[in-house]
Amino acid sequence: MTLQTKKRFAEISMFIVTLVLAVIFFFPIFFNLMSAFKSNAEIMRDAIAFPKGLYLESFKYLLTETDFPRAILNSLILTLVSIVAQVLIIPMAGYAIERRNARWTRFMFLYFLAGMMIPFQAYMIPLFKELRMFGLYGSLAGPILVYVAGAVGFGCLLYTSFVKGIPQEIEEAAEIDGCSRYGIFWRIVFPLMGPVTASMVVLNGLGIWNDFLMPMLVLPSGEPKTMVVEIYRYIGEFSSRWDMIFAGTAMSVVPVLIVFVALQKYFVKGIAAGATKG
Repeated sequence: MTLQTKKRFAEISMFIVTLVLAVIFFFPIFFNLMSAFKSNAEIMRDAIAFPKGLYLESFKYLLTETDFPRAILNSLILTLVSIVAQVLIIPMAGYAIERRNARWTRFMFLYFLAGMMIPFQAYMIPLFKELRMFGLYGSLAGPILVYVAGAVGFGCLLYTSFVKGIPQEIEEAAEIDGCSRYGIFWRIVFPLMGPVTASMVVLNGLGIWNDFLMPMLVLPSGEPKTMVVEIYRYIGEFSSRWDMIFAGTAMSVVPVLIVFVALQKYFVKGIAAGATKG
């Protein structure tokens, strides 16, 4: 077997493995979207069969007869406000840690990284008590602050790695032209951080959008919470409304897919840059 034949065989093998993995990962999404347009009786009769028609009553019921629209709004508020706050705060922190390179900034960086190693379950109860003490328990502000604080460690890791690859001569030239420190960051450095910012938006936004535990425990009971929590209401001990579950899940999955496809190019660039620079 020649070297070219071996290379060709390796490429075909990698393609087959990639295709199999893609099918495995895509099938749950396909199954969910397919089941969303079936009635509960159809799903119970044959779960893997294609829908006989576009059954839209589940979507209509969720949007008109339940508190699901309010849950959608809560999910949007939690995700968008948290992501905007992260984008405004974390890049500046990562930039300052890398460019200052002082003893206290290195300590802060290690402090943030150490926070990533502590599982959420270990400090969950003290955190909820702290939210209640500050009057944030039962409001959207509590989870937002937790999401922003929880993203600092990973965000600083991404941004500090990326900033190392940005030449300081660009900033020095802007400083000579009279640009302030904040102007240098927001006008020159931050636009160059587009790929790593897209990576953070996709990763953290996906985690916030799909989070179940925090909204379930922090937001007030008896009121609409988030989409994921509202979907859980249709899972019963003895029976479940699978048509409502799949319809609600489809409405929560589609926005995530759209955002990921739109930012996919920048997401890959940001992950690759954060892993190789520095």
